[in-house]
Amino acid sequence: MLNITGSLMSENRVIATIKDGEILDYDDALLPLYLKRTKHMEGWLASRAIDAHRTNSRLLKRALRLRSADDAQTALFVNAAKNTDRYWFKPEGSSACWEDVRFKENRFDRLALCGDPAGFSYTPSRTPELTNTGSFEKCWKLIDGTWWMYKSGNENEYFSELFICKLGEKLDFPMAHYELDDGYIRSRNFTDGTDLIFEPISSLMSDNDDYSDCFNMIYALSPTLARQYLQIVWMDSVCYNMDRHTENFGFLRNVQNGEIVAMAPNYDNNIALIARGYLNSASREGDGFIRFFREFLQNTPTAKAMLLKMELPVITESLITECLDEIPIEVDRTYILAFILNGQKKVNDLIFAGDISTGEDETFDLTL
Repeated sequence: MLNITGSLMSENRVIATIKDGEILDYDDALLPLYLKRTKHMEGWLASRAIDAHRTNSRLLKRALRLRSADDAQTALFVNAAKNTDRYWFKPEGSSACWEDVRFKENRFDRLALCGDPAGFSYTPSRTPELTNTGSFEKCWKLIDGTWWMYKSGNENEYFSELFICKLGEKLDFPMAHYELDDGYIRSRNFTDGTDLIFEPISSLMSDNDDYSDCFNMIYALSPTLARQYLQIVWMDSVCYNMDRHTENFGFLRNVQNGEIVAMAPNYDNNIALIARGYLNSASREGDGFIRFFREFLQNTPTAKAMLLKMELPVITESLITECLDEIPIEVDRTYILAFILNGQKKVNDLIFAGDISTGEDETFDLTL
């Protein structure tokens, strides 16, 4: 176990005192949600470290002369600071302040994103890449004072992310905005310039991404948050998001008082729609995600009742065509049109069905 002694900070406020990894006293209102649930300081540090399985993660650590592969120590190399919140660790005896530890540059962006060997020529320095979590190769770039997340992928992944972003924006859903730049896809840090911080739902749910369990937990916090979560579930079901895990959705909290003010905007849809190829049919017959949605409504009547009152938007052929026209990536437009419209119909039929408990079981059809 690491000898973790010092203070957990939010900007320049001490929010917890740590002795040998144990939290001795703390401000409950401002404490990270993970620590509210577990009080496990080393686990919280490890949760903030770059995914060690990413190839470019290993290159980055070598360029930075990091001898240990331990996740908690990796995060501590940059005081466990992240670009999406204001938490950091201040070791005992340190005179550092928030201005000293917050990220102001990133010389290792291209090494983290594409393995650029030029990164090995730089002197080791503070970089937000060590706390840039997720399994895809990515990086933070500081452009005109704003941090942007760049992510690598293939054209189908880029298209799926862009299409769902544009569709959600046109439906007036809170969406993280995505665009293409320099051969990659990028998204602006949605906490920049705000009094808000982001915390993933894994902080409260660990790796349990079950729709019903997540909804019930969120509903207990706030019915308003639960409605926002249902928008994400509805969109995921219509657009076949295969990867809505507990690290890619969560909460926005007020940095001053710790209040959860909203679900974070919908982001990370790069493993949805056609990201892994086209299904044999766009009919959505035997669709696993329609089945998941039906089971969710069966198990969670409060969610169904809430959906019935939400006045969900209508996706039209012209709306889909408008999205397609704005994306400079060639796809099978006829397939996309049918896939989304059929998905919407089946999902909405389940919401408005008087009784969904006796429907015939649908089987999975994941053939590409």
